[in-house]
Parts: sequence; structure tokens; C-alpha cells
Amino acid sequence: MSELADTITDAVDKNQHDGGRMNAIIAVSVAITATFMALCNVKDGNIVQAMQQAQASAVDEWSSYQAKGTKLNIVESARDALELQRDLGANLAPEGRALLDRKLAEYQQKATHFEAEKAEIKGKAEGLQREYDRLNLRDDQFDMAEATTSIAIALFGITALTQKRGLLFVAWAFAGMGVVLGVSGFSGLSFHPDFLAKFLS
Repeated sequence: MSELADTITDAVDKNQHDGGRMNAIIAVSVAITATFMALCNVKDGNIVQAMQQAQASAVDEWSSYQAKGTKLNIVESARDALELQRDLGANLAPEGRALLDRKLAEYQQKATHFEAEKAEIKGKAEGLQREYDRLNLRDDQFDMAEATTSIAIALFGITALTQKRGLLFVAWAFAGMGVVLGVSGFSGLSFHPDFLAKFLS
């Protein structure tokens, strides 16, 4: 009977020792994963602010583009009306015709100026849109990193309760995916699993 008791005691001690080691591994894994997730969260917040700024600036530029377009239309309409007046004015005195020609030249100069400004503003607005899209890709990377590391932390908790080694490897896989996505976001790499981004959006 004492041999059976010794065997049971040895098995319990071994299980407690192995469980303690596994829980230590889980605790370190959770600490590392949670720290990385916190860094990703801070960076993602900064990226969201930059996205909002780029979007607001793009809206301002497009509004300015429309305003220039309106001014250009007014100038072109006035120029067309003067051209018509000049062309229909067969009895115009040379001084009147010269005045109309000067005004037409002024309107043409203004139209050329507004067209150049419109092209410049359009370039700025499109550049801000490209910047927004670039930041949005990084925002997606950090969102996916946070999602996968959150799943990893939940799996680490279940692993601590069940002591199943297989779950530990699954948790590490999710944590590894989160790290890859987070590092891609920090370093500006274009790694972007579209299926996961679509699932989370």
C-alpha cells in the first residue's frame, strides 16, 4: 500500500512541477504579447490621428479646387461675353475695340492663372489621398496585430487552466502572426492579409 501512495505522491509532485514550469512559460508569453500589443495600440492611435489630419486637409484642398473652378467658370463666361460683344460691335470705335481687347487679355490671363492653381491644388489633394491610403494600410496592420494578439492572450489563459501543450502552440501561432503584422506596421512593409482585413472591417 505504501508503494501505491509513493507512486501517487510522485505523480502529483511531477504534475505540479511541470504545471508550474508551463505556467511560467505562459506568464512570460502573456507579458511579452501584452507589451507588444500595447506598443501597437499607441502607434495605431497616432496613425489614426495622422489619417484624420490627411483626410481633413484633402477635404480642404478639394473645396479650394472647387472654388477655383467656380472662379475659372466666371472668368471664362465674362471673357466669352466680351468676345461676343467685340465680334458683334462692327461700329465700335478703335478705342472701344482696344479696351475690349485689353479686358479680354486680362480675363485670359486670369483664366490661365486659375487653371494652373487648379492643377496644383488637384495634385496636393491627390497626394493627401495617397497618404491617407498609405496610413490606412498601416492602420489595418495594427488593427489585425491587436486582434491576433488579443486572441493569443485569451488562448494563453485557457492554456494555463487546461495545461494543454497544443493550445500553447496555437496561442504562440496567433501571437507570432500579431508580431509579424505589428512589425510590418512599424517598418512600413506592405504585408496585408486582405482576407483578415475584410473580416475585421
